[in-house]
Amino acid sequence: MTESSMKHWCVLKVASNKEDQVRDTLDRKIKAENLTDIIGRLLVPRERVKKVKAGQQKVAENKTYPGYVFVEMELNSDGTIPERAWYVFKETAGAGDFIGHKNKPERMAAKEVEKLIADAEKPEAGPAVKVEFLKGDPVKVREGPFENFEGTVDEIFPDKGMVRVIVTIFGRATPLELEYWQLEKVQ
Repeated sequence: MTESSMKHWCVLKVASNKEDQVRDTLDRKIKAENLTDIIGRLLVPRERVKKVKAGQQKVAENKTYPGYVFVEMELNSDGTIPERAWYVFKETAGAGDFIGHKNKPERMAAKEVEKLIADAEKPEAGPAVKVEFLKGDPVKVREGPFENFEGTVDEIFPDKGMVRVIVTIFGRATPLELEYWQLEKVQ
């Protein structure tokens, strides 16, 4: 495979909250126009996240890169988009320009592509819990037997959705393991 016939990953800017619609429309047009030799995969990466509100767990799917569709395609030897492929992107509602200059999209770095594909193809092991604390953050317990106690985040266990907090009880530093939704950041 020569350099000019190799497919590269590029980033297409799209209208907010229209990523899936643009991807599906492009996919149909690519097949209808017989452009599968030039344009390969179209990705809208997602992550599954557990959110807890008022003690209720919900699983949400968040777009990892809102406002973008990742496109694997062949570029001309000068780095431009082949003309017949260019029109497919320009004539798709919600699709904007590629990141780069005019008709010359910037190619993604190999490391970025590896991460993108690994994230897209990783097995659905269950959603990760989104923990919004860092080690050393000052926090306040907002629920449970230690309500209104203030402490510092010591360790985070994202797989369990737990946070170890060091609070002072009777003048002694005491570690507590709490669910992350029982805590709030202190400013």
